[in-house]
Amino acid sequence: VSPWDIALCATGTAVAGENALVLAVLFYTPSLRAPMFLLIGSLALADLLAGLGLVANFAVRYLLRPPSEAAELAAAGLLLAAFSASVCSLLAITVDRYLSLYNALTYHSERTLGFTCAMVLLMWLLCLGVGLLPLLGWNCLRDQSACSILRPVTKDNAAVLAVTFLLLFALMMQLYLQICKIAFRHAQQIAVQHQFIATAQATSTRKGLSTLSLILGTFALCWIPFAIYSLVADSSYPSVYTYSLALPATCNSLINPIIYAFRNPDIQKSLWLACCGCIPSTFSSRPRTSSDV
Repeated sequence: VSPWDIALCATGTAVAGENALVLAVLFYTPSLRAPMFLLIGSLALADLLAGLGLVANFAVRYLLRPPSEAAELAAAGLLLAAFSASVCSLLAITVDRYLSLYNALTYHSERTLGFTCAMVLLMWLLCLGVGLLPLLGWNCLRDQSACSILRPVTKDNAAVLAVTFLLLFALMMQLYLQICKIAFRHAQQIAVQHQFIATAQATSTRKGLSTLSLILGTFALCWIPFAIYSLVADSSYPSVYTYSLALPATCNSLINPIIYAFRNPDIQKSLWLACCGCIPSTFSSRPRTSSDV
């Protein structure tokens, strides 16, 4: 048994457990029903399935005897669908944050829960379609020379996925740059109108910028090396390179709940109530501002 596969399986188990906790908090807390939390739930569900996909891939490779091509394709399809949904959910959260600042006055009337549910459902149907591709014949099991580093995905399909991912990341970065500009503008306007809160607003803006850096930096470090490697490499490359880049990519699903869920004040309150039945007196009750991006 490869130690790399054991590490991926262990990571998948941790990812599944962590994101299951996020989903449980969202499901059992009636107050967390806003569109923003629906998107966080979509991200948690995608990462939960990604974790289960890593465990299923390990089981198919080492525990299933005799080996089954259908099971291998199904496990690969689950990983494709889950990670596609994870990236798309991250993009949806980015778009939602942008719209909440750009259309601040009409955001709550336009972004209804029903509209968000429809968009999330459409996104998941698209990602499930991507996951079905290996089972529909888009695989290299009959021609090993056509395999990419993402066996059983072919080199051509892996290249398309990698290019699509890089384009989505470029779009996310552009949106966050726009969010940053809007947040700065809002902070300056508030500071001009209320000089006495200028210092607090500057602190809020710095916090927002640190959040942006954390989001984009983590996403880029985890995924971009693997995406670029998928473009240039094929199945003839040493597997150790693939594993060493795939493991950080999967760890992104371990970090997402920390960035998008556990740092959210409303989810923090629900976790405190679920764990100890109370909320600490030191818990911040400061309302969220436009700079807290």
